[in-house]
Amino acid sequence: MYFSNIILGLLFSFSSFSLLANEEAVAHDSTQAHAATPAAHEAESTKFDPGKLILHHIADEHDWHFFTVGHFHATLPLPCIVYTASRGVVVFSSANFKNEHHEEIPYNGFLLEHGKIHAENGEKVYDFSITKNVASLMLSAVLLLTIFIGIGKRYKENPHRAPKGIQSMFEPIIIFVRDEIAKNNIGEKHYRRFMPYLLTVFFFIWFNNMLGLVPGGANLTGNIAVTLVLAIIAFFVTNFNGRSTYWTHIFAMPGVPKWMLVILTPVEIVGIFMKPFSLMVRLFANITAGHIILLSLVSLIFIFENAALGLAVVPFSLFMNVIELIVAFIQAFIFTMLVSTYIGAAVEEHHH
Repeated sequence: MYFSNIILGLLFSFSSFSLLANEEAVAHDSTQAHAATPAAHEAESTKFDPGKLILHHIADEHDWHFFTVGHFHATLPLPCIVYTASRGVVVFSSANFKNEHHEEIPYNGFLLEHGKIHAENGEKVYDFSITKNVASLMLSAVLLLTIFIGIGKRYKENPHRAPKGIQSMFEPIIIFVRDEIAKNNIGEKHYRRFMPYLLTVFFFIWFNNMLGLVPGGANLTGNIAVTLVLAIIAFFVTNFNGRSTYWTHIFAMPGVPKWMLVILTPVEIVGIFMKPFSLMVRLFANITAGHIILLSLVSLIFIFENAALGLAVVPFSLFMNVIELIVAFIQAFIFTMLVSTYIGAAVEEHHH
């Protein structure tokens, strides 16, 4: 991963050389001709837009774009699945929305604008397409199932043998989640039944954070819809397992005067919903901010149109990428840790 980002930065640096050379050639030719067509003026006035690049990377799309070299676009078309009242379910490839110049065009009565599919006749369109984030979600699910089903089989076949290979890599992490997160926050009595959920949440977030750092990767955990679903699941797991003492402390806190309950009970009820909301926003904001910072640093080469700047930007971008690798683990740890504390508070038994 480090090597790929170094290569990516160097490619950006070298491409800025060609960018400057092309601009100088265009300016020289226009000076000799003393006249230019509107298309030439438009080409000269075209500037690198870092905002468009960044939004293009962090947003969801109907195709998976990996890289562009000259006029070649390495793109994986994804299936579009849409429903309209007049036509029913329509399935086609997202490649139909692009012509040979990689420009967006209408297809079969539909138009792709700003990542959204619209009907040309203005009809309501329900989009169930396999987008870039959905494809990345499926990829991470396959990775999780493949890795941990394989690890589980090894433990089942040789329960007393020392772990080796990928098993030895993940065993310390699993033990860490069990001992430092589940046991400490939920308690010795109840932690076992929540371990499958906590391990799934931890590795799902961690794997997708890591996949998002690969050049061309999807920003799945930086998608507010994904973090919303994770937060909703945490909300239901916590409250469906809440004991009587948990609900008593929310609606009728013991030892508190009755008149104070009028103030404190609404606050506690709001807190029930604010906990998953904070989980959603924290994960979304931290992951998205990391992608924006990395892309902003690389964009400096094109903004200042100075290839020499790449000598400073590439090492610093590499340093930030290392930080992002750490953050990828920390965010998975924090999300799992907070969920376990909420569950621990819900299942805590009354102490006499």
